[in-house]
Amino acid sequence: MKKARIITDRHYIKGEVDKNIFGSFTEQLGRCIYEGIYEPDSKFADEDGFRCDVIDLVRELDVPIIRWPGGNFVSGYNWEDGIGPKESRPARLELAWGVTEDNQFGIDEFATWCKKVEADPLVAVNLGTGTPEDARRLVEYCNHPSGTALSDLRIKHGYKEPHGIKYWCLGNEMDGPWQIGHKTAYEYARVANETAKVMKWVDPSIKLVACGSSGLWMKTFGEWEVTVLDECYDNVDYISLHTYYGNQAKDTPSFLANTVGFNDFIKAVISICDYVKAKRHSRKDIMLSFDEWNVWYHSHNVHFEKWSKHPHQLEDHYNFEDALLVGGMLISLINNCDRVKIGCLAQLINVIAPIMTNKDGAFRQTTFWPFAQASKYGRGTALDLRIDCPKYDAKNYTDVPILDAAAVANDEKETISLFIVNKDLAEDVEVTCDLRQYEGYRVKESTELVSDDLLATNWFNDEKLRPTKTDNAAIDGGILTAVLKPASWNVIILKKQA
Repeated sequence: MKKARIITDRHYIKGEVDKNIFGSFTEQLGRCIYEGIYEPDSKFADEDGFRCDVIDLVRELDVPIIRWPGGNFVSGYNWEDGIGPKESRPARLELAWGVTEDNQFGIDEFATWCKKVEADPLVAVNLGTGTPEDARRLVEYCNHPSGTALSDLRIKHGYKEPHGIKYWCLGNEMDGPWQIGHKTAYEYARVANETAKVMKWVDPSIKLVACGSSGLWMKTFGEWEVTVLDECYDNVDYISLHTYYGNQAKDTPSFLANTVGFNDFIKAVISICDYVKAKRHSRKDIMLSFDEWNVWYHSHNVHFEKWSKHPHQLEDHYNFEDALLVGGMLISLINNCDRVKIGCLAQLINVIAPIMTNKDGAFRQTTFWPFAQASKYGRGTALDLRIDCPKYDAKNYTDVPILDAAAVANDEKETISLFIVNKDLAEDVEVTCDLRQYEGYRVKESTELVSDDLLATNWFNDEKLRPTKTDNAAIDGGILTAVLKPASWNVIILKKQA
């Protein structure tokens, strides 16, 4: 059995975990919106056409913020096509994904649905084919109380109270040649800054996310961020990061090692933000919005009829090892909570998603569980841990720790939550952690997500992979000892005894 130590001090902290790092993402892509969120003809539909079974599962995930409408879709989207009487809304050719969009779901429906799932909207504006004026008009429509043409139009459509949308993205992946209206860094920076100005003139309380690079692998990475922030620094609050990982090579140790790259990406962007801060002699910190992240590779080669409506696109069927990597990435977000303030698992329903639906119901994919547990137990103060454990070499990284771990203390609830992924595929790992500074704390609950089959999956009416309670953790004399099974996601909840 291998040995490892988690080293902590209650006075050494990373910062408060912003609940918004447990956010998600939705887009008019495949069956995410249609047949996922919105399906008026479903037996599960409520009076507004939203699937109640999906609402229940999103609430179970406790997702605090949800990004919409894109994603690539937004760069050709006219938001005014999606408001007003549904019978009058135009159908359009949707160029990003090669389908027909009938605009039955728009900003009003999204704002209404977010209220039902108790999440804040994070709305992206079109900076591909769109203009600053289009974005300004959208903010006025959504957030101005009344007395103008656009705010009164919202009221006419049945929404007397403003939607009060606080968070906005200034476009999507504008560095990508695949994007409608792709721009150079300076072209994007200029239009983003002018858009930010007029949006904040309409509503000074809003928070804005500038587009960062679409991935660490982009040739323009770094230069893009510097150029954008040089222009937009005073008018934006966050810069975005996007990344996806896959295991096409069927090399599980290297696949799970991607948490190293995920963490490196975050650290690199923080460094760039702070370079621009120093260069400008600013006292303002730009925060990070990791508003697209996930495992994505199972569905890359799926074909569908072009210009059809909501075909089965990007419906990855996730396995057990995918859940382990998702857990590891959640740990990285927690451990960087001092600068990562928004995170959006991409996406939420059907499309590379933890929740899948068909006409008969919905089910939780393997990746649902690490997200649900991190969201439920990961609110509080992240401790600044040091991990002393064996390491291994992978295809793209050397000295990969066999453990990913985070700890969140919640003083109000008098709890400590430990999240640990054991990436060793063959051996148990005995972990110890000195918690004598937390006098009176005992193990309240310990769960593990494990499988003998790394490729095991869940399916409709067959959710065999889910966390189970264990007795693998105990505290003796203030020292926590836990034995973690090979290839496992572990959550240990400590509670102060009365």
